[in-house]
Amino acid sequence: MLRKALAALFVLILLLAGYLTFAPVPIAPQAWNAPVDAGYAGPFAVNHRLAELRYISLGAESGPEHVAPGPDGLLYAAVAGGKILRMQADGSALEVWAQTGGRVLGFDFDRRGNVVAADSIKGLLLIEAPAGAATAARITVLADKVRVDGIDDPIRFADAVTVAQDGRIYFTDASRRFGAAQWGEFDASILDIMEHSATGRVLVYDPQRQTVEVVAHGLSFANGIALSADEKALFVAETGAYRIWKVAASARNLDLKAGSGNGTQASVLLANLPGYPDNLLRGRDGRIWAGLAKPRSAVADKLAAHPFLRSMAARLPKALWPLPPSYGHVFAFDETGRVTADLQDPGGKYPETTGVTETADRLYIQSLHAPRLGWLPKEGRGL
Repeated sequence: MLRKALAALFVLILLLAGYLTFAPVPIAPQAWNAPVDAGYAGPFAVNHRLAELRYISLGAESGPEHVAPGPDGLLYAAVAGGKILRMQADGSALEVWAQTGGRVLGFDFDRRGNVVAADSIKGLLLIEAPAGAATAARITVLADKVRVDGIDDPIRFADAVTVAQDGRIYFTDASRRFGAAQWGEFDASILDIMEHSATGRVLVYDPQRQTVEVVAHGLSFANGIALSADEKALFVAETGAYRIWKVAASARNLDLKAGSGNGTQASVLLANLPGYPDNLLRGRDGRIWAGLAKPRSAVADKLAAHPFLRSMAARLPKALWPLPPSYGHVFAFDETGRVTADLQDPGGKYPETTGVTETADRLYIQSLHAPRLGWLPKEGRGL
């Protein structure tokens, strides 16, 4: 009996080894050198300044991934299911303002007060306000593809967007490999970062010519984007490499995969961050806010140089993927890369702190999955 049990166990081990080695996976991991994690030190020393969040109910909605005050003085929030909500600053008078049928991850307002949205499924959208209470918002697809080497290449994961004063619209396409329509936003981001093939890019839409051009490419999950005060530069979060770039807005087809060797057109402003940078939004007094959706994972860093092991990890059930725990963390920096504010919640009560919207008296904390909208009063916080 013991021999039979041992033989059966041996066969199971062989089958498991064969599965972990040969079963097909959607990723083709690339080797890369993860920087040595400096941990929570210096400007990122552990603190609990984010632990006292207050909350605004979103009713049955969840995932306030992007929040912004509109030209009408009301607060807008993009949530799961393609909805954009509108409410008063305290969350009262909550209503569904628009429904895209996709998933808006970032938006901005143009000079006419319309919403320009990066919808991870639909592409770059223009959303015009309803004409009346009984009228739905008018939604127009501005771009869902870009011409690359004479071929129309789909925009698979529109992620973040910012509108310049001259009307140009800069936005990120997080991954050319893993689209949100096929994989969902979160799983697509995990697969892209695990693969690390660096296919993310920054695009620009010219409303006068109605054309899309590539500003820069070669990013490991291109995420948040913000304009400099003079609008000559873009700040771009490269989630999979723990860093934030400064890229000339005038650049075209710039390859960032090789690093920062691009002369004056691009440089790494903040490197070796203690987490995965997500949304970037301009705040007040020259601040640019960044959210760190998750802290670094020691396991993920160790696997960086071992593509074969990452393929094996991808064959495991999702519950066993090397995902770090929740850790609330947002920070502000200036255009020189100096960190000017840092707020953390090591307990991670508010999942995936993806960004910050700063108003005169509040900080609204964004999240991909939270069932409520977190916020903090600015009074007494040195902001």
